[in-house]
Amino acid sequence: MTSGRPVLVVTDMQNGFVREQSAHIVPIVVGLVDRWQEAGGETVFTRYLNYPGSPFERFFGWRRLQSPPETDIVSELRPFVKRGMILDKRIYSPFTDEGIRLFEQQDWDHLYFCGIATESCVLKGAVDAFERGFTPWLIADASASHAGAEAHAAGLLVARRFIGPGQVIELKDIPAGLLAE
Repeated sequence: MTSGRPVLVVTDMQNGFVREQSAHIVPIVVGLVDRWQEAGGETVFTRYLNYPGSPFERFFGWRRLQSPPETDIVSELRPFVKRGMILDKRIYSPFTDEGIRLFEQQDWDHLYFCGIATESCVLKGAVDAFERGFTPWLIADASASHAGAEAHAAGLLVARRFIGPGQVIELKDIPAGLLAE
């Protein structure tokens, strides 16, 4: 893959995923997005949309996130969405047909993942980026799980095994210049 540009992938920061176990991450992600965009960085906000008859409904009996306000991106991030791009998806990963075209057309090669949920959508995006030849970074302290700290830790463990231990970073590890002071 040629040298391109970094992008911040803000994963599924939607009302329906923000619960007691994941609410603490909202101001952290807002701060990250603010500093990222202030430094001129590009941002993709993924939005998961469930649907009647989906595998999530059939296999888990899960019928949430099929309509607003659950599908809406949290209000604290809405001002930043205007300066980014929204990528709707019906799967865990942002690598839908539309997402693949977007990542390739924009010549992004370093994909920084944050959001909800560490052990599912954030992890799957990072793993798919790895398998497609991109350089994935999973920002551990800007990700959370609505299933709690144990699920978050499990997601980080699997991420280190799938994409490399050095690819799971913290906010302080993001290279200088990608974030405004």
